[in-house]
Amino acid sequence: MIRRFVDSEATFLFVDDPDDVPAGVTPFDMPGAELSHHRSACSFETMLSHFGLDNPVLWDLARIVHEADLADDAYDAPAAPGLDVVIRGLSFIVDDDHLLELAGPIFDGLYEDRRRVLLTGRQDPA
Repeated sequence: MIRRFVDSEATFLFVDDPDDVPAGVTPFDMPGAELSHHRSACSFETMLSHFGLDNPVLWDLARIVHEADLADDAYDAPAAPGLDVVIRGLSFIVDDDHLLELAGPIFDGLYEDRRRVLLTGRQDPA
């Protein structure tokens, strides 16, 4: 979402501790970061709001990401458990940079699926 809709040149640095975030770097999805979980929103939802992304496909995808991340039954998102298993499973076998590379096409595919569903109104567009 960041590279496709916010900054195509974005680079990512992975740190284990919020105190290790270098000056001038925007932290996200970590405790205390502005772009993280807030109230009932997951980081993805927080970033959509922060960057003013009103794309209905992204907000539809956010329901899946929310449930995969929080599993709080806030949304009926049947794809969420599968997304969670795939991303979590990959995180066990590859480093963060490789996970980012592998996750890109997964999220692009989810985006395209949700886009087609919203265009056609059908869950299984032909």
